[in-house]
Amino acid sequence: MNSNSTGKKSKKFVFGVTIPIMAIALIVGLIVFKAYYIVDPGHRGVVVQLGAVQSKVLSEGFHFIVPFIQEVIPLEIRVQKVQSEETTSSKDLQVVNTVIAVNFRLDPNNVNKLYQEVGLYYKERIVDPAIAESLKAVTAQYTAEELISKRSEVSSKIKNILSQKLHNYYMILDEINITEFRFSDEFNEAIEQKQIAEQQALKAKLDLERIQIEAEQKLEQAKAEAEGLKLQKDQVTPELVELRKIEAQLEAIKKWDGKLPSVTGTGAIPFINVDQFVDQANE
Repeated sequence: MNSNSTGKKSKKFVFGVTIPIMAIALIVGLIVFKAYYIVDPGHRGVVVQLGAVQSKVLSEGFHFIVPFIQEVIPLEIRVQKVQSEETTSSKDLQVVNTVIAVNFRLDPNNVNKLYQEVGLYYKERIVDPAIAESLKAVTAQYTAEELISKRSEVSSKIKNILSQKLHNYYMILDEINITEFRFSDEFNEAIEQKQIAEQQALKAKLDLERIQIEAEQKLEQAKAEAEGLKLQKDQVTPELVELRKIEAQLEAIKKWDGKLPSVTGTGAIPFINVDQFVDQANE
């Protein structure tokens, strides 16, 4: 009994010591032989096994890999920005320098295919040429003036074309922004002169409209005055004329100071019959 008990205890002790040792050995082996990989936030891991890209894509976090056989290539899936300046031609053959900013990201589920078909230099190989080609294709459809006046429409067309090109290589286009259109000095001067001419033409048109309105107003005013004079003429009768004379004479009597005019002789101004009005006033 005692020997059996001792044997069992010995086995338990050995087994209890062996497990921690094996765990430590495993951890040491993982560290020494790099049998694990941690994918950082905002990234995906492409597994390459003996030179062949695997279908499995590693998500963020800790993963076991087979040392010396498997390798993990990290690819960023966050939004990336590319700003490009391209020289293109408009429909009317004007040289256009365009500055465009593009926001895109890698398709998280297909980074392995992107790596397999394109590699890590996808910006230089795919994105930059796609931007240049999309710009040339769209700007050639518009005149230089239309590129300015229809900027949102131009931007939308560029986005549609570029989105399809990037999609073919497992990338997602989020947004584009045309930050600047630059033209030649000659064209800018021609545009400025045209704007000045348009402003002057608009001013002349407004002045003409103002003159026409003022003329119409004066015509209407003259018509109204003529109509008023006609009405007054129609209302003038002999009786009214006689009444106005009497009123004038009475007004003159009120203002008379009682002295007779001292001017006599030929050419003297005839005076009204004062005695007649005095007698009427006494009565």
